[in-house]
Amino acid sequence: MTKKPSRIIVVGSANVDLTSFTDHFPRPGETVFGDDFDLGFGGKGANQAVAAKLCGADVHMVARVGDDLFGPAAIKNLKSLGIGAKHVKIVKGVSTGVAPIFVDSRGQNRIVVVKGANDKLTARGISAAASLLRRADVIVLQFEIPMETNYHVARFARKHGIPCILNPAPASTFDLSRFIGVDYFIPNETEAESIAGNPVQTEAQARDCAAFLLDRGFRRIIITLGERGALFADGTDMELVASYPVKARDTTGAGDAFIGSFAVFLAEGLPARQALARANLYAALSTLSIGTQKSFVTRTRFNREWKARE
Repeated sequence: MTKKPSRIIVVGSANVDLTSFTDHFPRPGETVFGDDFDLGFGGKGANQAVAAKLCGADVHMVARVGDDLFGPAAIKNLKSLGIGAKHVKIVKGVSTGVAPIFVDSRGQNRIVVVKGANDKLTARGISAAASLLRRADVIVLQFEIPMETNYHVARFARKHGIPCILNPAPASTFDLSRFIGVDYFIPNETEAESIAGNPVQTEAQARDCAAFLLDRGFRRIIITLGERGALFADGTDMELVASYPVKARDTTGAGDAFIGSFAVFLAEGLPARQALARANLYAALSTLSIGTQKSFVTRTRFNREWKARE
């Protein structure tokens, strides 16, 4: 009998990415010429949904888009990839979220997010999707929708015993205590620094931050550290799980590739550390191509690369 795919529900943002490539980032008041331009679908929520789908899960999104040119196209893109979009609604009179992205010759990026319709996803919209959410194996959250909506979903997941992954990105002001019940709290270095109020630039500092979060009641912490890997902490142990070195072309979306793939590996029953190691490789593979969703690899490609590294 074929095993039924895990069901991942992503509650989050759907944007359009406008990516410019240049040798170096402009200084204040400076105009520079770019080398290339790419327009693609993005948003942290949609990116994570696409990564999870490509990894083989049954994926659905709860999101909002605008009634401009980008909104219907964003929904069409999700559907074309096989992602359930029944609860991705168009909001009249509001723009779709956009993200102008700038990438330099080293593959580093700077991003400005205009949230648009993402800010219109409210608790009422979550209630309308409650029957779908109750059937989730894992619910995934990020911070490109209203914080009150995230609080509401985290509370819903806790009430119904549904594993919940919270990616507190981008860095924002929020009430830490209202997310204590999430199963996995996964910031990157910048977000962890914003939360803890101390630098998170070394492994030792990351360990201090993880201890800080555990002391406040979180169950499991993963701090992603880019090319150094990811630190896992669960209250009994801390372990730095190494990354997989690659020659990155564009790191945009790598964090979303990590979250989406981790959700799938976890939902498939892998222990957290094993799921994390696989997510590290999936994220690394996403940096080999330009763009966000377009750079994410299929499960077949991932399995081949994983087997080669075992």
